[in-house]
Amino acid sequence: MKNIYPGLFDELPFSLDEIICGVDEAGRGPLAGPVFAAAVILHPDRPIDGLRDSKKLNEAKRDLLAPLIKQNALAWAIAEASEAEIDELNILHASMLAMRRAVEMLSTVPTLALIDGNRCPKMTINAMAIVGGDDKVDSISAASILAKTARDAALVELHARYPQYCFDQHKGYPTALHLARLREFGASPVHRRSFGPVRAALEAPPVVAVVQTLAAVQGELL
Repeated sequence: MKNIYPGLFDELPFSLDEIICGVDEAGRGPLAGPVFAAAVILHPDRPIDGLRDSKKLNEAKRDLLAPLIKQNALAWAIAEASEAEIDELNILHASMLAMRRAVEMLSTVPTLALIDGNRCPKMTINAMAIVGGDDKVDSISAASILAKTARDAALVELHARYPQYCFDQHKGYPTALHLARLREFGASPVHRRSFGPVRAALEAPPVVAVVQTLAAVQGELL
């Protein structure tokens, strides 16, 4: 396969004919839901305009680009690591696991993975970490967009199951609204129990439970 990143590997011991996939994750910071990762091998003859770091694109633009990436990429895959895996492994290692899963799911086997950030997951192929890669390398930008849109969609689905937390609005991130709902209702089954605000919510009774208890006591006194 023709290398579509001229100049990027001039001083590195990689072949110019590498089959390159870009890899990125989404959802390390939220208090709830899985962490997602995507891997993308771009097609050299099907360029996609507008690729950049998903965080620098609005939701409408991400939603427009995601199907274009899926239609035009040579291969793409999306994977995740669950809340339980995050709590067991920690968020860094769970993110690495999700990225490795995404690469292993690709229908075309890559020979080199370009990873956004400063660390690479353990894989059977060569990998290189690129700080800020999601805004420097198109295949990583594409992976960033797929991971972000997939995770956002998953949190909208979680909102349908747990509407009291408003996951559709904050996507699990520790906003003032989310923290207030966490204090009010306690932790849900999809909250990450190893994260500080969730641990605090587990240690303190939710406001709803306290109010219900007080109401029950008052009812008995009456």
